[in-house]
Formats: sequence, structure tokens, C-alpha cells
Amino acid sequence: MPFGALLVVGVLALTACTPREVEPIPGSITYGGHQPRTKLTKSPIGSTFTNQITDEYGCMAIETYRIEPDRSLKLLRRSRQASSGIFGFSC
Repeated sequence: MPFGALLVVGVLALTACTPREVEPIPGSITYGGHQPRTKLTKSPIGSTFTNQITDEYGCMAIETYRIEPDRSLKLLRRSRQASSGIFGFSC
């Protein structure tokens, strides 16, 4: 395969790897498009905090939020806590 074609294939492969947004799930602070009723006025814009929830599989998860300039919250990531479950199921 010529170098030019290989380069085009490589660029197309990299553009397909765009990160996707984390969607809120039941238990998330912003689930259903809701934002907290009280504005986080004492927290600096850009600061982050975590929220511990039980995810859709019954596993403990930690969500990380960032306070946006308009004082809304943006869900940045969700990670599952490792645990060993009963009947061979683990999170």
C-alpha cells in the first residue's frame, strides 16, 4: 500500500476515535437534564467534585463533575469501583 493511502487510512482511523460525552444515569446529579436547585456559589468555577452512586448494574460508581462558568454542572467521567460479587459476578 502506498504511503499516501496509508496516511489517509491512519487519519480516518484517528478521527473515528473522538471521545463521547458521559451520559447521566438514574442516580446522577444531572439525570433527566436537571441541575441542582441551589447554585454552587461558593465553589470556584472549574472546580471538580465527585458523587458516589449505584450504577445501572448495581455496582458502586464514582462520577466526577465540573462547575461550569454559568454555575451548571458538567459530568466528566464515571468509573466503577472494583468489587467481587456473589455468583461470580463482579463490577
